[in-house]
Amino acid sequence: MKDIGAMMKQVQQMQSRMQDMQAKLDQMTVTGQAGGGLVKVTLSGKGVLTGTDIDPSLLKVEEKEILEDLIIAAHADAKGRVELLVAEEMKSITGGLPLPPGFQLPF
Repeated sequence: MKDIGAMMKQVQQMQSRMQDMQAKLDQMTVTGQAGGGLVKVTLSGKGVLTGTDIDPSLLKVEEKEILEDLIIAAHADAKGRVELLVAEEMKSITGGLPLPPGFQLPF
């Protein structure tokens, strides 16, 4: 087995970088959109919905179902962008530590 002390040091460094990443994600925002930009939602880097922007042309009673679908689609778009952002951040943090494929560290 390799030097356990060196491995523990790597783990401690990774934990510190994880805490830094958490703070960074809190400050980041990602916007998803649907309907050609008629509906936009903004999420924090942690996936918390922080804002919406709906084009006034969709604010009609007969457009209710379309608007609901567009909000869901915009949220899904933003959520996918957050997941990519988090994956990139995790890649930079765990780059020096060999982890099994698909291994997820908790936040």
